[in-house]
Amino acid sequence: MKDGFLRVGAASPKIRVADIDFNAEQIISCVKNADKDCALLVFPELCVTGCTCGDLFRQEAFIDHAWEALYRIAEETSDAPQVFIIGLPAYIEGKLLNLAVVLHEGMLLGCNVKLTLSEEQSRYFSPYEIDGSFYDEYFDEEISFGQPLYFSDNDLFSFGVIFDEDLRAPISDDVDMALAGCQIIATLSSRPYIVGATEKTSSLLSAQSRKLHAAYIYANAGLGESTTDLVFAGTNFIYENGKKLSESRPFSEDAIYTDLDLKLLSGERLRDDAWRTDFANTSSDSDFDIVTFPMDLPYELSLIRKVPKNPFAPEDPKEIAERCEQILMIQAMALVTRMNHIHSKKVIVGLSGGLDSTLAFLVSARAFDIMGLPKSDIHAITMPCFGTTSRTKNNSIELAKAYGAKIDEISIKESVIQHFKDIGHDIDNHNVAYENAQARERTQLLMDLGNDEGSLVVGTGDLSELALGWATYNGDHMSMYAVNGSVPKTLIRHVVAYEADRVEKSQPELSAVLRDILATPVSPELLPPTENGTISQKTEDLVGPYELHDFFLYYFVRLGFAPSKIYRLAKVAFCGEYDDDTIYKWEEKFITRFLTQQFKRSCMPDGPKVGSVDLSPRGDLKMPSDAATKVWLDELRSVRE
Repeated sequence: MKDGFLRVGAASPKIRVADIDFNAEQIISCVKNADKDCALLVFPELCVTGCTCGDLFRQEAFIDHAWEALYRIAEETSDAPQVFIIGLPAYIEGKLLNLAVVLHEGMLLGCNVKLTLSEEQSRYFSPYEIDGSFYDEYFDEEISFGQPLYFSDNDLFSFGVIFDEDLRAPISDDVDMALAGCQIIATLSSRPYIVGATEKTSSLLSAQSRKLHAAYIYANAGLGESTTDLVFAGTNFIYENGKKLSESRPFSEDAIYTDLDLKLLSGERLRDDAWRTDFANTSSDSDFDIVTFPMDLPYELSLIRKVPKNPFAPEDPKEIAERCEQILMIQAMALVTRMNHIHSKKVIVGLSGGLDSTLAFLVSARAFDIMGLPKSDIHAITMPCFGTTSRTKNNSIELAKAYGAKIDEISIKESVIQHFKDIGHDIDNHNVAYENAQARERTQLLMDLGNDEGSLVVGTGDLSELALGWATYNGDHMSMYAVNGSVPKTLIRHVVAYEADRVEKSQPELSAVLRDILATPVSPELLPPTENGTISQKTEDLVGPYELHDFFLYYFVRLGFAPSKIYRLAKVAFCGEYDDDTIYKWEEKFITRFLTQQFKRSCMPDGPKVGSVDLSPRGDLKMPSDAATKVWLDELRSVRE
């Protein structure tokens, strides 16, 4: 189980109502043809008989034959590597129970009993009133049964079993299972397919898996069930920590598979304060019957799990738009609160024509709308110097004019030249002092103008730059309020694109400016442009692609993954876009810069937390400025050994 990945699946084979032999054949076939690396496969409730048998459940011969079919299923799948769970009725101690039966290598590990019965099912089945064990002659074992049980493979992975209706009960055993250590909740269902039902189930699984930092494998009754009154579509899901990893098509017989990340779930529980409370500790002591079993698992899976390239942004376009609107409102309201607190009615923004300063300007404009202030009191300043191109300067001017802000162009070239003379720096020496002197001169100009006008200087630096330390200390690193400090570069692109879309019909010229800013290479423009006047200094050529660095940042800081695991995930996410050497090179660069540039983050200005990652020393990141890099670089190098 390298990196904690475990393959699981859910299956709803086509059945025939009350045709137990046929249904057993379908289950056996599905198990034998399952993904060879699947460790846990879940089938629907009552799949051996069908869930729509009605009064046939009162036929003793019918129930006995279902249990005999269980023997056949166990025998004919004894060479199958996975654990699998099927549903069937059974008599135990004089009661007819709705069971979820857990099988592995021809053995019956245990039976979970359904507690919450629908009005229809209560006509036949009893809610469990007994638990413990019973002896079965065929298996020659004492079989644990009851609710709750949970199953563990010697701490490699563990799972609990629950029925759909029990999961929806006001108090459900999946909570205790999770608190006791279960990472996976196998859920058997026979829920009919009606309008809106799938969405409700999806919402429930998302909420429960997020709250419990667990994975849910949900298998539902499907084709072949009686349609006398209801329709069943086999709508199956696999959720992990609030995210849907896989979903079946309605009325499909295909099994679904995905790779769960059990280390992610364990890490989330370690980071969640609620899991360290007295309540959590007390609840974990619930009276569980824990069934252990040995299992051979593949060491390293060839991942089928989808790994998004941009973990900071949702993939659905509608969700992206909603997220961008939320981000703008969080930033704007934060700025409004700060301005009200210091009794400021003016702001200054240094506009470079790049993405970061554009977002800071958009946030300022929205804040002024909220406060009912004239946008003419937003003072936008473009400060050309040695590397400024006409493209970025003109975009800055057009952007400010489109919003009715005050715009000034103040060249800092002569000021910087004088500074070079003062410190004895050769202007032809384009070293770090040459670059940083320009950034610091711009910051000094903005700060002094802010003091002169009584304006708040709005910072422009973003989360990605803070992570890499790609900011001039006491230059663009500093401001009076940093609105972009927890927004990564890849997400800033989405927000600016969202604003371009939003104003496209009402202000097409503004939309065109925003789109040109999006198309402009990321650059601090501190080195002279090329002979034809284009940008010569491209940040991503120097420090690496931001889409890679934001990927590394999310998994390194948000989830605490080891560098080798991040490298493995990046190869999946960016397959065909970056080769292995390129990914390795820039991850090594990220680790080095992230750990050595903390001193810049230790004294960063105030700014709002927007998303799940925040590098403020007053927020989520408590880190020394002198941390060594060896442990993380050595761990990354292990992928090359």
